[in-house]
Amino acid sequence: MYRQGSRLLMRATAADGARLRVTAGSRPASQAFSTEVTEAPAVDSSFLEAWKKAAPNIDPPKTPLAFMKPRPPTPSSIPSKLTLNFVLPYQSEISNKEVDMAIIPATTGQMGVLPGHVATIAELKPGVLSVHEGNEVTKYFVSSGFAFIHANSYADIVAVEAVSLDRIDPSLVQKGLADFTQKLNSAVTDLEKAEAQVGVEVHSALNAALTG
Repeated sequence: MYRQGSRLLMRATAADGARLRVTAGSRPASQAFSTEVTEAPAVDSSFLEAWKKAAPNIDPPKTPLAFMKPRPPTPSSIPSKLTLNFVLPYQSEISNKEVDMAIIPATTGQMGVLPGHVATIAELKPGVLSVHEGNEVTKYFVSSGFAFIHANSYADIVAVEAVSLDRIDPSLVQKGLADFTQKLNSAVTDLEKAEAQVGVEVHSALNAALTG
C-alpha cells in the first residue's frame, strides 16, 4: 500500500511541477513582489487527495503553510511609519513597533530603511543597529544575522546576538581587542588565525561603535 501511495504522491508532485512550468512560461516580464501576490491557500488540495488515496486511515501531516499567519497586504500609499520586528534566538527585542527609520549594519555598508523601502534581504555584519523613533534613537550592537525588508513597510531583523550599547563596558572591549590582536600575531595554525581574526573584527567593531 505504501509503495502505491508513494507513486500517487509522486504523480501529484509531478503534476504540480508541470502546472508551475506552464504558469512560469506565461508570466509577464515584470513579476510582482511576494507581498503583492494573493495569499496562498493553507492546504494543498492535490496533496490531500493523493494522501487520502495512499493512506485513507491516517490524518495528513500539516505543512508550514498551516502555521503561517496571512501576510499583511501592500498598502496603496506609503505609510508614515516602518513596522519593525527585531528578534534573537532566545528573545524578542522589538515586536511590531512602528518607528521612523532603522539603520542596519549590512555587509554591503550601512543601510537606512524607511517606510516604502524596496523589498530586500541583507546579511548583517558586526556593527550598530540604530532604531529611530521621533527624537529618540536606540542603538544595539549586533554580531551577525539577516534583515528582511518587505514591500509593505515591514522589516524583520534576526540577529545571532545583540546588546544595547549602554550595557557595553569600554574597558573590557579594549582589553579584548588587545588580547585577540596578540593571539592573531602569535597564531600558528589556520584555525588559531581564523578564531583570532574573528575576535579582532568583532572587538574593533565594538570599539568603533562606542567611540563613533
